[in-house]
Amino acid sequence: MMTDDIEKVLLTEKQLAAKIEELGKQISDDYRDRDSDLLCISVLKGSVVFFSDLIREMDIHTQIDFMVVSSYGAGTSTSGVVKIVKDLDIPLEGRDVLIIEDILDSGKTLSYLKGILMGRGARSIRICTLLDKPARREADIHADYVGFEVPDEFVVGFGLDYAERYRNLPYIGVLKSSVYS
Repeated sequence: MMTDDIEKVLLTEKQLAAKIEELGKQISDDYRDRDSDLLCISVLKGSVVFFSDLIREMDIHTQIDFMVVSSYGAGTSTSGVVKIVKDLDIPLEGRDVLIIEDILDSGKTLSYLKGILMGRGARSIRICTLLDKPARREADIHADYVGFEVPDEFVVGFGLDYAERYRNLPYIGVLKSSVYS
């Protein structure tokens, strides 16, 4: 069973649900009086579970779009080379944009992505991340909305993976090092 590969549960389903509800309310309050819909961008694949739950907690008008970017491959650390695999379909010109990500780790991918999107004429870009791992930060970037700060451990579940596995766990767990060593 895949749960045998988990060293410990870091964040339970209940903790995740409560934090996502809190973030949804905060984002709604921050964007309530804007003159256009908030464009929420999911960075696939890892953010899809968080993204889906988060946008359902927002009570403002939103539009959604998706990007697939890659800098990890099947490894456990970033290659440093960011590749856009699937780009956005909605123009950004004059839009308020919220990038929704599963984890802010080295920051290289989000830093690159934010720069690219600003260059497309977005009015504002903010970042919402479920997990923040500042111990591994290599780029000068921060999230505007953070669910949880996590230690420098290899976490999976709730959309986060190792080699495309464990995304379907309903919690965030620490993967046993024997699995990826």
